[in-house]
Amino acid sequence: MHTLACGNFRIALRRPLVMGIVNLTADSFSGDGLGNDTARAVAHALAQIEAGADILDLGAESSRPGAPPVAAADELARLLPMLRALRDAPVPLSVDTAKPEVMAAALAEGAAMINDIAALQAPGALAAVAASQAAVCLMHMQGEPRTMQGEPSYGDVVAEVAVFLGARAQACMAAGIDAARIVVDPGFGFGKTLAHNLALLKHLDALRELGFPLLAGLSRKSMLGAITGRPVADRVHASVAAALLAAERGAAIIRVHDVAATRDALMVLNALDAATLPQG
Repeated sequence: MHTLACGNFRIALRRPLVMGIVNLTADSFSGDGLGNDTARAVAHALAQIEAGADILDLGAESSRPGAPPVAAADELARLLPMLRALRDAPVPLSVDTAKPEVMAAALAEGAAMINDIAALQAPGALAAVAASQAAVCLMHMQGEPRTMQGEPSYGDVVAEVAVFLGARAQACMAAGIDAARIVVDPGFGFGKTLAHNLALLKHLDALRELGFPLLAGLSRKSMLGAITGRPVADRVHASVAAALLAAERGAAIIRVHDVAATRDALMVLNALDAATLPQG
């Protein structure tokens, strides 16, 4: 069983954890962006904890396909009041950013994890995280958010994602980030077609061979819309199904919008895993 070192927290990964999403943007693909309304965002974050979130993931720049970039100052203006307001939260606070200057400022304000869609490839990103005790989630993305869904192409998507994540994890450890602080994410929907996403989900257990906890983020994504034909607001059931499939294939952290529904489904899965055959 892994224990994730996450700032001041030590998280036992004996069961799949739920990471609740807190979108501090006005243009989130999922329609739940809270923009600069800190009071409303704090209330949402506390509600996510009450619903059973084990980790909160705060994001202040949209990474949906075609999303425009956000200046670091604007990102920090959204993030820092949240980090200060939630400083005493009973769960770790993750910050979803690819900017080293945002990472450093967030870590100084107590962020316990950096969730980087660029896997700490920006100059200075490795050093920013290495200087802290925070965990890091390294995600695979082909291309960049503005263009990633143009024409994604792979020879073997599972193998290529595994090679990339393994190399980034090695770069982290070479920079002084302990293996116990590293999580990897295949990046569902980030430079991938529906076929690529399904291949990764089907063979998610193959990525466990890297030796790091897996994070799966499938909640409300377009792949679920393509499968079900439903708009973003009506993808709760598909999202919960995808979360269960990811957990069954070894995901240690499930990143979701709908915390309560996902938590209940995972509790059923956990009970089944813990059940023993009746004797006699």
